[in-house]
Amino acid sequence: MLKINNLHVKLEEEDKQILKGLTLEVPAGEVHAIMGPNGSGKSTLSYVLSGRDGYEVTDGEAELDGEDLLDMDPEVRAAAGLFLAFQYPVEIPGVGNMTFLRTAVNAQRKARGEAELTAGEFLKEVRVKAAELQISPDMLKRPVNVGFSGGEKKRNEILQMAMLSPRMCIMDETDSGLDVDAMRLVSEGVNALRSPDRSFLVITHYQRLLDHIKPDVVHIMSNGRIIKSGGPELALEVEQNGYADLLAEAD
Repeated sequence: MLKINNLHVKLEEEDKQILKGLTLEVPAGEVHAIMGPNGSGKSTLSYVLSGRDGYEVTDGEAELDGEDLLDMDPEVRAAAGLFLAFQYPVEIPGVGNMTFLRTAVNAQRKARGEAELTAGEFLKEVRVKAAELQISPDMLKRPVNVGFSGGEKKRNEILQMAMLSPRMCIMDETDSGLDVDAMRLVSEGVNALRSPDRSFLVITHYQRLLDHIKPDVVHIMSNGRIIKSGGPELALEVEQNGYADLLAEAD
């Protein structure tokens, strides 16, 4: 599904190297988690994969289903099945949530050569998925994320994910700022989307999210590269002992 090899990335404005030879593979149907101390390059990885401006790839490659991901424009990556859930979802005043969702869904369907959803088809589908995430009809009518709480914004992103049906879902610290109940709802939404042909890359600081979204593999990242990979027990080790021993092993 997602294959990254020897990826080197720097900030364009500061000429600062962030990723320093990162190699990672996420097979179809698996959930991989990335943990690491602040400044290790976790969010940079998510931004580069999604095509955000401000970063320059100086070496290495990233492929999605065998296609060169880094050579695609952001909207082409999205149509190819890549989805990024932000740490801090943005507000879009003046754009209704329903209008935004239907436009996004039909744009991707059109790019893939599929028939666009009619208003009735879209409304039926979005109401079912919104109810599962406890998103009220009022939230659907409001501008995108405007006046939403942190938990509502994250649930709204999971709704977008459910409607778009991506193949590769990257979640950048989705648990940031969530209380226990909101985290449970968001996690249940993610778990409902797990399937043999959909993969997840979950970036997080905390083991607590991984109590709800069970990963197949946990990767520890430091100084722009993966320094250790293992099963879910690796996240528990970090929770109990911190990163110091793992960082010492990597030096």
